[in-house]
Amino acid sequence: MYWLSKTRYKVGLLLPSILLYSVFIIIPIGMAVRYSFTKYSGLGRPEFTGFSNYIRMFSDELFWSSFKNTMIMFVLAFVLLLVLSFLIAVLLNKKLKGSDLSKALIFSPAIIAPIIVGIIWVYILDPNVGIINGILDAVGASDLKQEWIGGATLTPYSLAIVYFWQQLGYLVTIFIAGLKMLPEEVMEAAIIDGANERQKIIRIIIPMMKSNISTVAILIITGVFKIFEIVQQTTGGGPNHLSETLVTYSYTMTFDSGDYGYGMSLATVTFIISLIIVGLYSLFFGDNDAKKEARRKRKEEKMLKKGGVQA
Repeated sequence: MYWLSKTRYKVGLLLPSILLYSVFIIIPIGMAVRYSFTKYSGLGRPEFTGFSNYIRMFSDELFWSSFKNTMIMFVLAFVLLLVLSFLIAVLLNKKLKGSDLSKALIFSPAIIAPIIVGIIWVYILDPNVGIINGILDAVGASDLKQEWIGGATLTPYSLAIVYFWQQLGYLVTIFIAGLKMLPEEVMEAAIIDGANERQKIIRIIIPMMKSNISTVAILIITGVFKIFEIVQQTTGGGPNHLSETLVTYSYTMTFDSGDYGYGMSLATVTFIISLIIVGLYSLFFGDNDAKKEARRKRKEEKMLKKGGVQA
């Protein structure tokens, strides 16, 4: 009876969250997957077509172009954000002059709406009116001018930098919060033992912050696969869809072309790819120590319960 009352209490607390999650997450995902197997224009009744939308992707050059752009942005943003946000957090965690102002400046882009971020960077990166090419013209280095956005080559790299600029402060804040929770005794002992900064970071800070690092890594993975406003505002996916990402291409096919079935299949594939990457990261780089500790605690609880029953 105790177990039943305890379980009922937990279910009662979780039920509102489960209902909201089901209504706004689970059901829409299920509907998207369902429509991905149909030919549907948004009007009338969907026509079931099986896997035709998924087969169509293999011969769709724009799909592979958007997939390539997304993966370029993912790799570049993941490496830059994970490494630099951690190192900047370690630096700002020290009591240095001006560190509070630096924290505010680094975090400020995180509170700007993505649409505004896109507008700001259009005036920086645009090949015709952008500040970068304007400066190169002014200093007589016109040969170095590039199509930073809107071209077929540099656009995904430039957009990865824009996303990096926007998200850096938010992720630095997460790492700083984790650094504040590290036991001071451990760091003081490392200093007494003669450990230098590199040794403290590699052998003490990183192992003790595995859970924070995993959290940030998953936020980066899921965030990159949701980039939409920045692309729409800076390039609109052009020219000729060459700067599309998986999300923007799915949006274009769904709402601009009215091909809901194909658009939903693109959204489903994007969702599956992000899940696979998150799963691979968790498998190879996840916080295994925390998992082992959780399993150990569950075993201890089971043993205690068995002992109580036998008594």
